[in-house]
Amino acid sequence: MSENSKPIVRLKPKTSDLPIKRGYPWVYDNELVLDRRTKSIDAGSIVQVQSSDRMPLATAAFNANSKITLRILDLNPTQNVDLGWMTSKMTAAFDLRERLFDQPFYRLVHAEADGLPGVIIDRFGDICVVQPNAAWADREFELICEALDAVIPLRTVIKNTSGRARKLEGLDAESSLFKGHWPQAPIPVPMNGAIYMADLANGQKTGLFFDQRPNHAFGARLAKGARVLDVFSHVGGFGLAALAAGASSAVAVDGSEAALTLARQGAEAMGVEDRFLTRRGDAFDVLSALADEGAQFDVVICDPPAFAASKKALDAGLRAYEKLARMAAPLVKEGGYLGLCSCSHAADLDKFRAASLRGLSRAGRASRLIHTGFAGPDHPIHPQLAESGYLKALFFRL
Repeated sequence: MSENSKPIVRLKPKTSDLPIKRGYPWVYDNELVLDRRTKSIDAGSIVQVQSSDRMPLATAAFNANSKITLRILDLNPTQNVDLGWMTSKMTAAFDLRERLFDQPFYRLVHAEADGLPGVIIDRFGDICVVQPNAAWADREFELICEALDAVIPLRTVIKNTSGRARKLEGLDAESSLFKGHWPQAPIPVPMNGAIYMADLANGQKTGLFFDQRPNHAFGARLAKGARVLDVFSHVGGFGLAALAAGASSAVAVDGSEAALTLARQGAEAMGVEDRFLTRRGDAFDVLSALADEGAQFDVVICDPPAFAASKKALDAGLRAYEKLARMAAPLVKEGGYLGLCSCSHAADLDKFRAASLRGLSRAGRASRLIHTGFAGPDHPIHPQLAESGYLKALFFRL
């Protein structure tokens, strides 16, 4: 698309252009002139952003249906978003991961932090799962996949539409196959000495959560010879890593029987099924039942879904994190370890830590914070976007 053919979207008078110039990747609807002409621009179109006095600022993706109306793609206002541009972004993302990991299992593209707003790509060997979570990415999906294929020879590319952001962007929830064939069985993924079974066709999100890799590793360091409880385990995250590090036993708790089946398959693939138990049910109910049973563990780790998925849900979410800490703490033996995780971007580290400490105090447990963890380096943080640093993990000795 040439410069002259791009639609133009302007900032409102008195709206500063400094955030864009400093690298902030979003422009909200209340900062833009959204007249009849602008609103008629198709969702996902590539536009030129101008200041209120008509000075070109950047190339962006536009969606009048979203509160995040502009997603900045390039600070060059005349940039063509073509195969060459897309391939350069994909190559930069790939080169970073290849330096970080010795096996091809990682998050390949982490949205804004890799210069591709709203685009998530997870790699499973010669299979990639792509989440186009913004209107422009959905519209340019074939271009994204063409660039991906130019950088990495792939057998299969899956379009996954389970991301929450797609609904906010006015997009459908129809997953599909772009290239190759649907995997007929879960994919074994090696991490931290464990083997995880990723269901790329029917699993949660892209099939596996790569972001917890370094926190799994830290938890595993505490687990040699230990009895471990892994709450909200999904496909065995902390529990299988602990067994790989020499835990005497691990109990995985999750509400999904499908996830627990995959966890058991992972344990079997590792040859540790005799030390691995699963317990299906609501996590809070299971924690309560374990307390009634007088159960005690050397290491307890809780990795819940986002309790505070938005600012509106923050107060309720912080109460849930506090409750989780209060209910998990009694299950940790004296001198044992408790890991608490949050993937809620609305609950920053300070708020999450304060809620966790309130829960520990109300459980009557003295604690020392021994480690604070974050997402792995395949989930880089955009320096201007706090939301990209969503994952926190706190490890306490009680």
